[in-house]
Amino acid sequence: MTTDPAPTPSSAALETLRALHRDGGLDRHFGRVPALLAALDRTDLARAARLLARVDPARARAHHPGLPSVTVALTGGGTLDALRTALLAELARHGFPPEVRLTGFGSYVHELGDPASSLHTEPADVTVCVLDHATVFDEVPVPFTVEDVADALRRKLALWRGLATGFAARSSGTLVLNTLPLPRNQQVQLLDLPSRARLGAVWRTANAELLGFGSGEGPGRVVVLDVDPLLGEPVALADARFDTYAGARFSDAFLAGYARELGHLVRAVTGRTKKVLAVDLDETLWGGVLGDDGVEGIEVAHGRRGEAFHRVQGVVKQLQSQGVLLAAVSKNDRDAVVAALRDHPDLRVREEDFVRILAGWQPKPESLRALAGGLNLGGDSVVFADDNPSECAAVRAELPETTVVPLDGDPALHVTRLLADGWFTTTEVTSEDRVRTRRYREESARADFLSAAGGAEEFLAGLGVTVRLAPAAPAEIPRLSQLTLRTNQFNLTTRRLSAEEVRTRAAGPDTAVLGLTAGDRFGSNGLVGAVFLRAEEKVLHIENLLLSCRVFARGIEQACLAALLDRAAAAGFAEVRGAYRPTAKNAKVAGLYAHYGFEALGSGTSGAGDTGGPAGTAFAHRLERRPEVPGHLVLDVAEDLLPAPGAPALTT
Repeated sequence: MTTDPAPTPSSAALETLRALHRDGGLDRHFGRVPALLAALDRTDLARAARLLARVDPARARAHHPGLPSVTVALTGGGTLDALRTALLAELARHGFPPEVRLTGFGSYVHELGDPASSLHTEPADVTVCVLDHATVFDEVPVPFTVEDVADALRRKLALWRGLATGFAARSSGTLVLNTLPLPRNQQVQLLDLPSRARLGAVWRTANAELLGFGSGEGPGRVVVLDVDPLLGEPVALADARFDTYAGARFSDAFLAGYARELGHLVRAVTGRTKKVLAVDLDETLWGGVLGDDGVEGIEVAHGRRGEAFHRVQGVVKQLQSQGVLLAAVSKNDRDAVVAALRDHPDLRVREEDFVRILAGWQPKPESLRALAGGLNLGGDSVVFADDNPSECAAVRAELPETTVVPLDGDPALHVTRLLADGWFTTTEVTSEDRVRTRRYREESARADFLSAAGGAEEFLAGLGVTVRLAPAAPAEIPRLSQLTLRTNQFNLTTRRLSAEEVRTRAAGPDTAVLGLTAGDRFGSNGLVGAVFLRAEEKVLHIENLLLSCRVFARGIEQACLAALLDRAAAAGFAEVRGAYRPTAKNAKVAGLYAHYGFEALGSGTSGAGDTGGPAGTAFAHRLERRPEVPGHLVLDVAEDLLPAPGAPALTT
């Protein structure tokens, strides 16, 4: 008698999704969907996508207020139904009720170039234009030479640049293009090896120019997805039968990888990049058990296993150097952990690379709660990596908002698993990112100073806070954009802006962008806040006000508003307006405007673009009784801070 094999975690999760679909639909149960999708292998994820095609995003958000929203439009030169299906699953896996629509077959030139097209009249948050080799080779004569291909590429690059520039100027969303894979069947039609080499060089030069579109050299808010890494996976680029009979230029497997990268990209452009990597140590960052093997006995760099862990350390260090906050969460004696990080000669990461070392015997969910709380971040900002399945299961059960990356099994696969889902992908790495670990370590010194102080007043009086409020400098634009993308708690409207949009507002005749820089006795906090302003006749609109969680409770927001209101009165404005739009994370600032003398105008917009909205509240200050700058800090306010009253209103 034979028995059926036990279900795998993937098949069990898929069956749960099917049961939820039968029990009222996945939109009703969408809060459980991302965690279930995370347990699926790629085959089952493709099966789940068919269920997700039936999700009504509006119903999902009605059942689960606070869910993120994003719309994606797909266009290109070939059939993209398989990409849409795969993208539905990837977006849902990252917590987005999926809204993905397709344009007509081969219509990308019209859709991107015509202001009357659906991509303009029904704009999406992210528009993806899938480029393929056929758009080039369809214009190459038969027989062809390398020079014929080079000519066709030059024409196409000029077309694509023009389309991207025009679309970016007319749209507030992000446009995604991709590099062009060169199919072997095209290359080997050239029989001599030198011609093949020259074709490869011409093709790669074109791809380098394409990548330039999204590297700051091209139009703003354009991202170019480099698909070369996808070709390193064991998937076919295309299926000749589907290419011939259905116009599907890429295989389903290749498009599934493309969709996976799009999921990472969407998370980045919507401000959902993870901020903290919390790593276990034993069998995760090094081989062996520190408590049993001692500092000298752990596997760090030598031997086959040691080399695998050495690579993990290098990747972790690389992520940390670009702004990812690194924390150690380990069931070990803390002194032993610190000794290993300080003294082992071959470790690539050191004590100073970590913002927190939580070593002890408390449950790991408890340690992770303390970690997030101590950093003033939400649990959904944390990625936890551990080799122990039971620890991973405990964190999933108790902290469902925290991302778990299991690193059990062969340590040679740790790097691949850690990087597979692009949790830390961001739109840009700024100079502030590169010193973020140092900033947070300074926060630890401030926390110690607070503990030693007699109270909050004594702490603030001794801290020596300095604040500068000034118009944004060109070099600060990327960081200010990043603040709009990544700041969630102290963010009055949570409107996300690209660097190009920030730059436009900073240069506008009736708009201004201000940066807030702070410091104290322990060092500089850097650029920690932003204010977006717009003048409309005699009204000054605060379109948004943001502040990093690192500088909460220091009176900086009061100083900023006091300065703005004083300058507005002196400049001749009759009132200052702002809006608060509630989200799942910004309740901390719900009462900010009322606390500082603004009067609620009711629901609806405040005249500040889309920052109020039907779910928001508008506020106005008549500039009579204004708050004062707190006495414990020194405020430096630049000249020419505000746009002039009476300027024409901004049209969008």
